[in-house]
Amino acid sequence: MARRAVITDNALDFSDALADGGVLLALDLGTKTIGIATCDAGWRFATAGKTLPRGKFGRDKEALAAIVRERQVAGVVIGLPRNMDGSEGPRAQASRAYARNLSEALDLPILLWDERWSTTSAERALIDQDMSRAKRKDRIDSHAAAVILQGAIDRLAGAAF
Repeated sequence: MARRAVITDNALDFSDALADGGVLLALDLGTKTIGIATCDAGWRFATAGKTLPRGKFGRDKEALAAIVRERQVAGVVIGLPRNMDGSEGPRAQASRAYARNLSEALDLPILLWDERWSTTSAERALIDQDMSRAKRKDRIDSHAAAVILQGAIDRLAGAAF
């Protein structure tokens, strides 16, 4: 099955759109930065990448398109900031709008993944590595993107069988 540019919060639909697997790109969308992570084509390991300063969408799109080309990305996972009760507020709606714009720009399937606790989990991992507060501040968003992506690929690996 060929890749389809879908936007979904259902891992099975996303997996169907990526019938041939491939490298995935994850984004943790902040108000000032975008944390980036990628995984291998076999969907085993998420790796924190860089953190981009967030700007106008056109600039973000160009930077992300370059990563997509360089890494031959097949799909994108975007953190969806739900409230603790599962409801969606303004930040979740902004992430959905960003996903729509990015899907049109990159023509790639997008999975919206619940990101509750991702930043907390990433921060704990960085503290466990004895990383200084200043270094954590610079790296937290990309590590949160890796936590988001690892959760998604763990679910996708289960969905594939």
